[in-house]
Amino acid sequence: MVRQLEAQAVDDALDLFAVLMANRLISPARRASDRERLAMLPQLEKAARVLAKASKILTEELDLVVEHDADLDVAAPWAAVEEAVPRTAVSSAVATVEALVPEDDGSAEAAMREKLALRYNTVRPFLALLGESDALGAAPAGRRLLKAVRRLPALSRRRVKDRPLLPREVDAEPVPAMWKRAVFSNAKLPQGSVDRDAYVVCVLEQLHRALNRRDVFAAPSNRWADPRARLLDGARWEAMRPDVLAGLSLTEEAAAHLADLVRGLDVAWRQMADRMEEAGDDAKVEIVVPEGGGRATLSVDKLGAVGEPESLTWLKNTTEAMLPRIDIPDLLFEVHSWTGFLDAFGHVSDRCTRMEGLLVSLVALLVAQSCNIGLTPVIDPDNKALTRSRLSHVDQNYVRADTIAAANAALIAAQSRIELAQMWGGGLLASVDGLRFVVPVKSINTGPSPKYYGYKRGVTWLNAVNDQVAGIGAMVVRGTPRDSLYTLDTLLNLDGGVKPEMVATDNASYSDTAFGCTRCSASASPRASAT
Repeated sequence: MVRQLEAQAVDDALDLFAVLMANRLISPARRASDRERLAMLPQLEKAARVLAKASKILTEELDLVVEHDADLDVAAPWAAVEEAVPRTAVSSAVATVEALVPEDDGSAEAAMREKLALRYNTVRPFLALLGESDALGAAPAGRRLLKAVRRLPALSRRRVKDRPLLPREVDAEPVPAMWKRAVFSNAKLPQGSVDRDAYVVCVLEQLHRALNRRDVFAAPSNRWADPRARLLDGARWEAMRPDVLAGLSLTEEAAAHLADLVRGLDVAWRQMADRMEEAGDDAKVEIVVPEGGGRATLSVDKLGAVGEPESLTWLKNTTEAMLPRIDIPDLLFEVHSWTGFLDAFGHVSDRCTRMEGLLVSLVALLVAQSCNIGLTPVIDPDNKALTRSRLSHVDQNYVRADTIAAANAALIAAQSRIELAQMWGGGLLASVDGLRFVVPVKSINTGPSPKYYGYKRGVTWLNAVNDQVAGIGAMVVRGTPRDSLYTLDTLLNLDGGVKPEMVATDNASYSDTAFGCTRCSASASPRASAT
């Protein structure tokens, strides 16, 4: 019990640190930087208009010189420019643009980090807790960063006004390019000195990122623990290794598996190259470098979507006209008559129920929960199956995660037997993506995300849909974490249907490790892969 309480305390502390970094440091600093840039916009627009007018005249004069093959008279273009724009105005506009648009790349991010460095006093009370705590550990990729975090308490106690901080006294490795100007080039400090406040906040931001990647983890902890802690090692792994590899169909040497993946990737790249060639100039291809550095990814857009034929439009309109206009409860009863999916909702004690009108109560609860309307709209005191006490009893004893999964499995099986669904696919291709939901009540199972929730907290619902248009599994995760491993968890705990051989996700789900884990956890088919 003491160990569990300690883990909960560590989780709560790191949750608070994550909220502090996201909502009290990063978001306000970004907003302040954006406001500052917007305030400079009128000056920049005025200077741009002057330079545009001067450039247009200068270009026209130079074109005339080239057209007539005449000698260039420098005074003539300047005289033409000065007739429209005074030379002093041009020089002033050039100075304004140079001041407001720095030449270095990532200037906007660097300016935001300078604003972020001003919030040192907000994080100062946490430095001793983070730097002196024994709860933090690190994987090889995070050891150097954790060492820098350990030194933060000593830096916070140092009086930098009396003795400036020198570059040799700090580790520059955790300082990414966007932070270098704020940390090492503060014009208000003596030349060659390091901005202590900026360096501390920079290290904390990198710690925030490393915690999310689990390069730095906590122990004991439930939510911030080392994901490798429960992996088998040594003699225990050697004893289990043959059975595990056989269960994952990894009976060949590693080189053979890698060669198989290389062949599959080569085919995929060639197919994409052919589509890019067909798209021509409309295809948009770019190399995307993540904020703060890291692995660059290839982003491909506008590969020429397949147009919708007239036959498909006719089919949609015809199908919509054929669909009956009925209430949702009637639809559930109709689907139950085809599939019997409501029979999966058994009593928690596994006893056979003799309750009269159980199906009516179940349908009312499913409508109330799926539409998020609560019980009040579906309660009918004159109907025994729809009284509040009956619905509360059925909700507590029949509607559970395992019964919902069993009911979904019956629907998946019924969908796979439909001839049209079989024409769509065999269920071997799945798509997994997440939906973000704000949670208005306080819950430890939610997480912050300034991008999606603002100052509120929420959850992500990962949903797996196969090529027969059946939802084969789902999972709720707190906040908005990198969902690659949660995607894998969703695929390993499907409600029903055949196991997909290929998974399509967006690039936020990709990493080499996740790709390998997905490949190893896939079915025995050699075509199994992740996209």
